[in-house]
Amino acid sequence: MSRIGKKPVKILKGVKVEKSGDNITVSGPKGSLSVWVNPIIQTQISAEEIHFTRGSDIKREKSLHGLYSVLVKNMIQGVTEGYSKKLELVGIGYRAELKANMLVLSIGFSHPILFASPEGIKIELPTDTTILISGIDKQLVGQVAAKIRSFKLPEPYKGKGIKYEGEYIRRKAGKAAAK
Repeated sequence: MSRIGKKPVKILKGVKVEKSGDNITVSGPKGSLSVWVNPIIQTQISAEEIHFTRGSDIKREKSLHGLYSVLVKNMIQGVTEGYSKKLELVGIGYRAELKANMLVLSIGFSHPILFASPEGIKIELPTDTTILISGIDKQLVGQVAAKIRSFKLPEPYKGKGIKYEGEYIRRKAGKAAAK
């Protein structure tokens, strides 16, 4: 049995979990999320926890067993606490600003980069060089952060670019002096 899948998922106070057909919907104080669960995986929802079981030891069923357990656990945490990622802009003249729900990035190109945040994602700018991305869907928050980071990946020589908070950029030495 999957180590992750065999552990029951705890339902926190203030969270409502419903199953309709093959969909599981989790509602909480910050919103609601839904996920389709493959019919191979059986779900039992009680008042305090959710149990996922599978019918056999086929590799695909084993992987789905743990997957749906973690997805529902992340949904429960998302509707109660939410998720956030912080990005830092490193470089002279690099800055970000918000204009009418559009993120405008000045990151060394001849033109500014415009990024519209998707539904359910909140983008804040604590400073000109810090971007805070938050939302209830863990996957969507990570995907938006990765997309913004991909506009200007950190380079190894000067460390300029967009990086996650606390990310270590391995630096390379420049050209050696001519002899």
